[in-house]
Amino acid sequence: MNSNPLSPQDLTRWMDHALSLARGAATAGEVPGGAVVLDAAGQLLGEGANGPISTDDPTAHAEIVAMRAAARALGNYRLTGCTLIVTLEPCAMCAGAMAHARIGHLVYGAEDVKGGAVAHGPQLFHQPTIHHRPNVTRGVRAEEASALLKSFFAARRR
Repeated sequence: MNSNPLSPQDLTRWMDHALSLARGAATAGEVPGGAVVLDAAGQLLGEGANGPISTDDPTAHAEIVAMRAAARALGNYRLTGCTLIVTLEPCAMCAGAMAHARIGHLVYGAEDVKGGAVAHGPQLFHQPTIHHRPNVTRGVRAEEASALLKSFFAARRR
């Protein structure tokens, strides 16, 4: 599950953008998470930052916000062939939404041992009943994404 239509330079550039969105979320008091959705040509369709606290919406994870924006841009809830780039391994809710949207490729930064659902926990895309499985690339800018999360939670504990 590692076939990626984007060049390594494009992956880095878009993950940098997602990390910028994540830093903005942290500044707003949200868990730092950022995501972008790109079309098959690598053009931005949607972006999002974590916002459950500020929006009083438990589904306002960065991935969901970005997929909603991309679906509006396309005028279609199917995001077939699109790439979703996110700073942290998606949770079960977000992974399930990706399957329903038919995301073609998922790229994420930091692993989420406790809450992730792609490589950890339920490993949703490996379940026999899941109806769509995106290609997955793990660990893009993982150190930066992990450091951002660690510093955010360290500051909250102080």
